[in-house]
Amino acid sequence: MELDKALEFAVILAWQDLMTGDQVLSARVEYESKRGLPVDFLTVWALRLGGYQDRVCDYDTRATTAHPEGVRFTNSYHSNNLAQALDFIMKNQDQFTHPDDAWRPHLVLIQPPTPELAAQATAWMAGTRAAASNRIGSKANARRTVPRRGPNPAAFSPRLPSSGPGEVVDDRSASPNEPWCR
Repeated sequence: MELDKALEFAVILAWQDLMTGDQVLSARVEYESKRGLPVDFLTVWALRLGGYQDRVCDYDTRATTAHPEGVRFTNSYHSNNLAQALDFIMKNQDQFTHPDDAWRPHLVLIQPPTPELAAQATAWMAGTRAAASNRIGSKANARRTVPRRGPNPAAFSPRLPSSGPGEVVDDRSASPNEPWCR
């Protein structure tokens, strides 16, 4: 799936949360990217009657002292659906194709969704969540079944009397690479 389509689906999933009232005509997502690099910042806007626009939120992949990493809602907007979808998209950009002209600023315009488009967005998010949980589950299983590299020193060491935390129980100063502490 193309990155622009995923961003459109993210806003569609949050449409009911964000677009209250009859004055909202559309929404847009703005981002800039450089060829071969992931997007590190984007902004979501709500466009209202009369040409007015409200910034809904920003998403930044870099944390600074001025702002945390992730989504920051503004102007009394908030949506868990949008926050979760943007978080998934921005952290998994390698799963989306980028436009051929990825070196320039991008604008994704989102019209009020039809019921069919809302259903597609919901199905996409359910599918990505299922795929993500399968990947997480398979990584966890892989970690459990991967054999250790080399011998496990604990398996071949004699049991020493227990002592307090951090106390040296066996000083192997003759082997500087193997201090024993509990």
